[in-house]
Amino acid sequence: MHFKNVTLPASKRIALIAHDNKKQQLVAWCQKHREDLQQHTLYATGTTGSVIEKNTGLAINKLISGPLGGDQQVGSLITEGKVDFLIFFWDPFEPMPHDPDVKALLRIAAVWNIPVACNQISADFMVASSLFNGEVERAIPDYERYMADRA
Repeated sequence: MHFKNVTLPASKRIALIAHDNKKQQLVAWCQKHREDLQQHTLYATGTTGSVIEKNTGLAINKLISGPLGGDQQVGSLITEGKVDFLIFFWDPFEPMPHDPDVKALLRIAAVWNIPVACNQISADFMVASSLFNGEVERAIPDYERYMADRA
């Protein structure tokens, strides 16, 4: 696979996802970092987005619920270059009927080289980074070259 460098913009497009047992923890995290988050475009899966918006006043672009395909919807936005950052508070103790979707989403985030935080402390570290509100170069798959090589 060939890669190319692109600039991750200062104003990021951030996807927020939380399993049921982690929704309140993500809401508390969003309240704590509300000032930082409002500088960015926020997406969230259905229920998570509604809960965050109601409890924080943050503007959320709400997708469909995770188990109904919302995780895959976020993955699609990542591949289209429309999501730059993923905060996904997942519950390691609760089996999910849509586990394959969760694994696929994390795989897509790794392939497209976007920052991922899976718990509060990693999300805190990311927000505290000077890169959170600044531009940064990242390598992504060079899809055009990939297709040219295959044709």
